Amino acid sequence: MKTKIYKLFCVGFLSCAASTTFISCSDFLDEHVPQGTLSDEQVKSPTNAEAMVVSAYAIFTTAEDINSSFSMWNFDVRSDDAYKGGSGTSDGDVFHQLEVQQGVLTTNWNINDMWERLYNSLSRVNSAIALLNTTDDSYQMKAQRLAEMKFLRAYGHFLLKRLYKNIPFVMNENLTYDEYNMLSNTQYSNDEGWQLIIDDLTDAYNTLPAKQADKGRPTKAAAAAFLAKVYLYKAYRQDDAKSNQVTSINEDDLQKVIEYTNPTLYSNYGLESDFHNNFRPEEQYENGIESLWAIQYSRNDGSTYGNLNWSYGLIPPNIPGATDGGCDFYKPSQNLVNAYRTGADGLPLLDTFNQKDYNKAEDNADPRLFLTVGIPGLPYMFNKNYMMEETSIWSRSNGLYGYNVSLKQNVDPALIDQYLIKGSYWASSMNRIVFRYAEVLLNRAEAYAQLGQTSEAIQLVNQLRSRAASSTQMIASYQGAYGVKMYVANYKGNYSKDEAVKIVKMERRLEMGMECERFFDLVRWGDAATVLNKYYAEEVGHCAIYSGAHFTANKDEYLPIPFKQLSASNGHYTQNIGNW
Repeated sequence: MKTKIYKLFCVGFLSCAASTTFISCSDFLDEHVPQGTLSDEQVKSPTNAEAMVVSAYAIFTTAEDINSSFSMWNFDVRSDDAYKGGSGTSDGDVFHQLEVQQGVLTTNWNINDMWERLYNSLSRVNSAIALLNTTDDSYQMKAQRLAEMKFLRAYGHFLLKRLYKNIPFVMNENLTYDEYNMLSNTQYSNDEGWQLIIDDLTDAYNTLPAKQADKGRPTKAAAAAFLAKVYLYKAYRQDDAKSNQVTSINEDDLQKVIEYTNPTLYSNYGLESDFHNNFRPEEQYENGIESLWAIQYSRNDGSTYGNLNWSYGLIPPNIPGATDGGCDFYKPSQNLVNAYRTGADGLPLLDTFNQKDYNKAEDNADPRLFLTVGIPGLPYMFNKNYMMEETSIWSRSNGLYGYNVSLKQNVDPALIDQYLIKGSYWASSMNRIVFRYAEVLLNRAEAYAQLGQTSEAIQLVNQLRSRAASSTQMIASYQGAYGVKMYVANYKGNYSKDEAVKIVKMERRLEMGMECERFFDLVRWGDAATVLNKYYAEEVGHCAIYSGAHFTANKDEYLPIPFKQLSASNGHYTQNIGNW
């Protein structure tokens, strides 16, 4: 069993559909915290501080659920990577509205639910910081634990900012209730908001150790990777209050990306030999060389279901006799499948990839296609007992959302009761990698490309393509057994800045497809309206729901501020542009 620090603490909750089950989590309290009335000295003791820190970690598993996954898969259905899935448009109708960008209301429950869950998580983190600040300086772990909590506070704010753009920042851990209600969501410009997150991460980076005994705690390298990612978001300036357009790309911020992706900072990390190793549940693959920081899940830890990952519970397909009750959400789009086609030179087809649908008998494909998307005619999760077909087994919507299935979030049905466990929904003990080393390379490549250092950018892209070419441990038989053609090659020659940027953007999509990053990438690049409206027009033949879809620039890039929060703010919140 893996060593985890995400033990349940105090009261957490799992919200499944319309029911809410409260889970008593007093075991940690009973074992580690003095019971009865606590003196001031006991409250400020290192033991109690450690308990509060564990509580802050725990909230990032217990506060999310199938409808509000902190992975953001529910909200990535707005991208060209994935369809919402499920049984039809009324199954998760509020997510259907986001997918087609029509009828989205500020009163929709999912928009407010994610806001509340993330701010509840930040409240837990700030409570830990407040207590740590009162402990005696003789507490040897004080500085490191504060650094960990600032990392988590940055993470919570980062998730919120990508969703809502204009958010209140809770940087003062000692806010009173009245002071909290006085916070404004427009106190800081977009640039200043990213800087607040960077400030917390810089403090964390300066203190965190190179290694942690507990795998769930961030390291110095994790903070560096996070800093690079935030600086990359900050570089694409969107500070016009009347627009969500990218007005400039800041070179100083790009230089910071280069600084925090320097290979010397990642001496303990690197690329897995096989791409698929990042998405396996077995203990020998989790927390591997590519995993810089992951949300830790576990099984058999003494509770009924363990500390399982329920946030992917809607994604498994409904396979009779195996994953009965699977809900078949978050289905890869045909557009994504087509993106993995390669030409005779083994390179992506870039702008022309969607002019012809991928045909496994005719087309070359990047091996990452078969490790990202389950396709009819091939084994589901590499298990020949579950051959995918164009039937209702593989599409609860009877083909409305197609027949492809996501592989990165799912687990082989042969591992049911080991790593795939049935409760109210399906759950697994598989970690969710938040930052992996491949993204560090992509972020560095993007910064180099935008700075015009194209050869450096292409060299980094080629590292990922070389790894893709050798990632065949699970699919080595596919060419002979199923007639697929796999071919991926490296880029050669010289490229202009615009060409290099286009290459890096495409490589990011191929490497991180179905990892819930695509929509946010399109928004930060300023590409969302152009890419998605083209996607709707082209994809309507594969998925009829897009017949009335339209992405409205300067509105649909971000969720509206929830009506409930706006109403309770006593006039201190301002609605995002384009919403009412």
